[in-house]
Amino acid sequence: MRDKKVEKLIKSEEKRQAKGLELIPSENYVSEDVLKANGSVFTNKYSEGYPGRRYYGGQDFTDAVERLAIERACKLFKCKYANVQPHSGAPANLAVYAALLSPGDTVLGMDLSHGGHLTHGHPMTLPAKIYKFVNYKMKNPDTGEIDYENLRKIALEHKPKIILAGFSAYSRSLNYKKFVEIAREVGAVTMADMAHIAGLIAAGVLRNPFDDGFDIITSTTHKTLRGPRGGIILTREDEEIAKKIDKSIFPGIQGGPHMHTIAAKAVAFGEAMTPKYKAYAKQILKNAKAMAEVFKKNNIRMIGGGTDNHLILVDVFGSLGVTGKEAQTALDEVGITLNMNSIAGDTRKPLDPSGIRFGTPAITTRGFKEKECAYVAELMITVLKNKDDKKIKEAVHKEIKKLAKKFPIPKKFV
Repeated sequence: MRDKKVEKLIKSEEKRQAKGLELIPSENYVSEDVLKANGSVFTNKYSEGYPGRRYYGGQDFTDAVERLAIERACKLFKCKYANVQPHSGAPANLAVYAALLSPGDTVLGMDLSHGGHLTHGHPMTLPAKIYKFVNYKMKNPDTGEIDYENLRKIALEHKPKIILAGFSAYSRSLNYKKFVEIAREVGAVTMADMAHIAGLIAAGVLRNPFDDGFDIITSTTHKTLRGPRGGIILTREDEEIAKKIDKSIFPGIQGGPHMHTIAAKAVAFGEAMTPKYKAYAKQILKNAKAMAEVFKKNNIRMIGGGTDNHLILVDVFGSLGVTGKEAQTALDEVGITLNMNSIAGDTRKPLDPSGIRFGTPAITTRGFKEKECAYVAELMITVLKNKDDKKIKEAVHKEIKKLAKKFPIPKKFV
């Protein structure tokens, strides 16, 4: 690379990733093939429109690669329609809102402090300035049980046009059938934001909302799906909804799609169809449960009481007197990357909350099994209990470097 400054930064980031452990549940490593597609000559091509209906010439191969991505997405998620053009998860959600709602219409989604996402109604976001959001919560944060009775009560009172299931910091399973029953009672469309667990759904190790009658699924294509940074919108069978979503993406909120990213999505979808990927997804769940068991044995409170998926949310302030920011910083110093996170009923500020969020997708990609994940959890607790002890942190850092060296980031997955 002629730009030595950028080259140096890329190499530094490669070194950081190789020598540390990535526990942020929304991050993962992509294969060499995904990277190659993402950096391909498709980045040179403008392709406004859809396959067979473009606004520029020279689209033979862009049409072919987008059709391939659509075909694979529909096969993976058992649906009839897919839009693979969203640049990420937030635009995918915004596109669904714009397709199906009028300004002022109501959406019922999970409260951010109880595990939801910013795009599910946080007042600082654009959707919240256009639409009305009402929220449901967990009935008991210590078990993670959703208060479905109250959810129904809210739906009957506010008559939402969309009922949204999905989360960014929730470790238990949702009862999709109950969402569908309530939505049908009030005449709402069901939408599942499955950004975090899409890969686990694709592999068949977690339940597919479409199997219980959901209308729409939105997702990112990274995280557990292990593809490039991007988004998708899936429609189970309703052609009219699919047409509205297509128009909402283009020309509604996006211009030209990123064809290099769509090519990389196609590669990732292909990888997710393999037996190796299914084994990988199963191991993600085993590894997360192994880590949760260590925290449980040490009497450290987990929101939800454990995990059914890839992530764990821990109340470090309530359990250990360490703030989320302090925990994130201390663990970063020993080569463990995760994120501070608010918890249900948090009395602390978002930039220094009570919790931390971590997960197993990336370390599972590196080949970690239950034994190694349990050991990492023990090392994490050691650091959290001794966050100001330099000698202990130095010793833990050496152990993390050993693990990272023993389990290098793979280049090929299939």
